Amino acid sequence: MPRDSPRDERRRSHDGPSTGDDGLAPSGGTFRALRGFNYRTWALGAAVSNIGTWMQRTAQDWVVLTQLTHNNATAVGVVMALQYGPQALFLPWTGYAADRFDRRKLLFVTQGALGLLALGLGLLTLSGLVQLWHVYVFAFLLGSVTAFDAPARQTFVSDLVTEADLPNAVGLNSTSFNAARLVGPAVAGALIAAIGSGWVFLLNALSFVAVLGSLARLRLRRKKPELQKNARPLRGAGGLAEGFRYVRGRPDLRAILLLLVLFGTLGINFPIFISTMAVQVFHGGPGKFGLLTSMMAIGSVAGALLSARRTEPDILVITVGALVFGGGLALAAIMPSYTLFGLALVLVGVASQTVTTTCISVVQLSTETAMRGRVMALLLAITLGGTPLGAPFIGWVVDRLGARWGVGVGAAGGFAAALVGVAYLVKHRQLRLRFEGALPRFSLGARPSPTSYS
Repeated sequence: MPRDSPRDERRRSHDGPSTGDDGLAPSGGTFRALRGFNYRTWALGAAVSNIGTWMQRTAQDWVVLTQLTHNNATAVGVVMALQYGPQALFLPWTGYAADRFDRRKLLFVTQGALGLLALGLGLLTLSGLVQLWHVYVFAFLLGSVTAFDAPARQTFVSDLVTEADLPNAVGLNSTSFNAARLVGPAVAGALIAAIGSGWVFLLNALSFVAVLGSLARLRLRRKKPELQKNARPLRGAGGLAEGFRYVRGRPDLRAILLLLVLFGTLGINFPIFISTMAVQVFHGGPGKFGLLTSMMAIGSVAGALLSARRTEPDILVITVGALVFGGGLALAAIMPSYTLFGLALVLVGVASQTVTTTCISVVQLSTETAMRGRVMALLLAITLGGTPLGAPFIGWVVDRLGARWGVGVGAAGGFAAALVGVAYLVKHRQLRLRFEGALPRFSLGARPSPTSYS
């Protein structure tokens, strides 16, 4: 008996408002997923925790760059490598854990552990004993826990909403994360100057109480259950190998993952780009550093909200986003003033969230339910796991050639990612360019269904 495609699953499983021909609900507004109690409760707790997370990230980069080293961008790159490297290191287990275990219980463990690690780093910093190697150790431990947390957290959204609202929920998750990026760094910059980085770490530890509380309040059993149970793989069947086999048979997923290799390795190195431009080029303090991160977050929130309105995410959108991302970083690299650099970061923020959020939506909507955790783990490992290679290299470029050259390398990564998208569209969507007189015109074929590749 042939296996149903994910779109067929969505048509059967959706139990809500009437749908269109594609099996998805009409737009229903940018915030439609918040109508459900469970998603609304989870989103509120996660929003508080996200603000704390961005406060800690800002404080951590500032401590490493200005207190534990003398503006050493390579050290910041090493911290990023240690924090994101575990996404690839633990890949054989992280996605399978998200598919196999109860995601709510798994998130209780990972979120609690992240809060304890933030508490430990805060106490160490307040004591005045913190050294660079301490930050390295905590970065690795944080990355190790996050490697298990991220796939579970991303796929947990599908347990909270109907498939019709999944693209909207993914977009709102990204909006929350980037709204926190807007608030967190600015608050962190002010707090670092006023009371020191250690207290910022402690406030982040406290913020995890909110997300743990939201997990505890989710409605588990009613006449009509609101918390869906993830479809689990058979014991012993699958794991990472099955995830790779699944992706190998899907050219669309292969293109997305290759695109993210370039995007993640070279492009998403914002802590290095922003901190070194703020300190080395514009000679700013912690307030200006935090404000630059918040300016990029303005664009990120806008990009995430735009993604939340789309009911049918597509690789074409990802490709255009990668092209704009490369152009935005190229502009940022040559901006002569702090203000113009910040404005360029707004464009970078819009484009980066368009790419990442749309990639997550495409993967979740087109992947079989029982495979989502493993495919999402691959996506996250490739996006963030490229950082151990890219971040130290970007740091080396900055230390040798200057901060502007580092941003330029990031721009090259965006352009290269766009080329991957164009190659897929030419081969599988019949993208063609023709001219009507002097004006270029593009044509694009219909989007193939996931089962048409086999």
